[in-house]
Amino acid sequence: MAGSGDRLLVTVARLDRARLAGMVLAALLASAAGLLLPGALAAAVDAAIAGQRSWPQVLWLLTVGGTEILADVLGGILTIRATSAASAWLRRRLSDRLLAAGTSSGFAHGDTVSRLTTDCAGAGGVVPIVVRLASAAVVSGGAIILLALLDWRLALVFLASVPLALLLARTHLRHTAGDVLTYQEVSGEISARLLDAVRGLRTIAASGTADQETSRVLRPLPRLGGAGAGMWRTQAKMVWRAALLLPAVELAVLAAAGFGVLAGRLSIGEVLAALGYVALGMSMVGQIPLLTTLARARSCAERLTEVLDAPLPEAGTRAAPPGRGSVELRGVTAPGALVDVNLIIRPGTFLAVTGKSGSGKSALVNAIGGLLVPEQGSVLLDGVPVAELRPEDLRAMVGYAFERPALLGDTVEDAVGYGSWASPAAVRRACRIAQVHDLIVRLPEGYQTPLGETPLSDGEAQRLGLARALVRGPRVLILDDATASLDTVTESIVDSEMENAMPGRTRVVVTHRAGTAARADLVAWLDGGRLRAIGPHAVLWSDPAYRAVFTESEVDDLTPAVPIEGVPR
Repeated sequence: MAGSGDRLLVTVARLDRARLAGMVLAALLASAAGLLLPGALAAAVDAAIAGQRSWPQVLWLLTVGGTEILADVLGGILTIRATSAASAWLRRRLSDRLLAAGTSSGFAHGDTVSRLTTDCAGAGGVVPIVVRLASAAVVSGGAIILLALLDWRLALVFLASVPLALLLARTHLRHTAGDVLTYQEVSGEISARLLDAVRGLRTIAASGTADQETSRVLRPLPRLGGAGAGMWRTQAKMVWRAALLLPAVELAVLAAAGFGVLAGRLSIGEVLAALGYVALGMSMVGQIPLLTTLARARSCAERLTEVLDAPLPEAGTRAAPPGRGSVELRGVTAPGALVDVNLIIRPGTFLAVTGKSGSGKSALVNAIGGLLVPEQGSVLLDGVPVAELRPEDLRAMVGYAFERPALLGDTVEDAVGYGSWASPAAVRRACRIAQVHDLIVRLPEGYQTPLGETPLSDGEAQRLGLARALVRGPRVLILDDATASLDTVTESIVDSEMENAMPGRTRVVVTHRAGTAARADLVAWLDGGRLRAIGPHAVLWSDPAYRAVFTESEVDDLTPAVPIEGVPR
């Protein structure tokens, strides 16, 4: 995995070669100016001490210093742009991969958010890190050479510190890498738990479990704290050791330079230059904290490659066949959800899917639309296996509405037409069927009201989600508890409107309401992931176990306005 992460970082480095070349050029220019600066300072000082005309040396000193400043500014601008562009590219690639994986992605939502934000930003900043490290290496090597040209004895004194600096860098990197990766992983885990808690805020508040939920979210915190403390301990050791190493080397070189002055080999200005070269030579030690950032970038890249290398479901290649929405499940098995389910739904059938919580209702309807890939068995739409259909044809054939629809788009109209490119007339027609048109036209800007400024109850959001499914005009309409927040009268009206506006349309509705099951042509009764029975609601009602599926309040919902033939009153 580390190899894959490194390959991803190499790809990131090659994204914008022109900008990379600019960063390298700016770094080389700054390095060259930095290496010339001590010599320029020495010449100016010696000229001033000797009482000679010093303005040419001072002008050269100012030119070198200004060049270094301009190069650093240019490098900073290019660094920001390169990091932003690389992070955006990584986020786009990761998003495309996650969307292509769909519901088969095995990554938790909060962890996915962490990878899209923190990890993409971390890996996207690898180029400036490498350039800075390489620049520091060039400056350090150049400073040693210039120091040797000034006086080889000073270079020998300085080189005695190099093994200590290398040992310091190696120890720092070895102790930091594991803590950085652990920190990233635990951060993603906490993000996932926090996202789950945010989604269930009302449930948590209603159940009075805030303390327990807080404990659950923060349970990985000791591991996070341990990894963070490990990084800081390593960083602290490096800082104080480097803080001792630099003045120790400067003191040793200064002592050697003093003997050089006494022997007449060095001038006062050259002593200042020697100290400047020592500081530049030790610049690599000052960049050791960048090794932590580099280790973090590598760990980020590893986490990104986990997603990018995850296998994708094979996309089908067959076009939508002619048909009217027949559905067939043959021995469909999904671990922990469905067991050997065989079911035939003829075109135009209104099928209610019911059962106790955890019986596999959502898994069944997800398998019909390809949102769940069964481990065994197959699902056929109009005689063609779902797995063989092209994704765009499958989306056109099957429309979904969910209990908690995620409404996307800038305006209400965008949210209803999302993904279908439906005309405004088609959007309004779908909203009328879903009984939400009257609500929308009362909004300040009607269908053009910004979605973020539209207060919606659960029932209103569900009706918008239903309209989004209807606007596609699919052959098979799947409602996964999509009317659970509607009152029974409104639900009945919506059912009637759909029947009148879309006659002969196959409908598969997950429901916990006896009234909805009574209106259906057939009821598929699931129990423990198995299809226990299928038949008219009135026939199944004679089984006490079937009646036990519905709560007492749901049975009480059976009003005379929705008569159920054969149901004992």
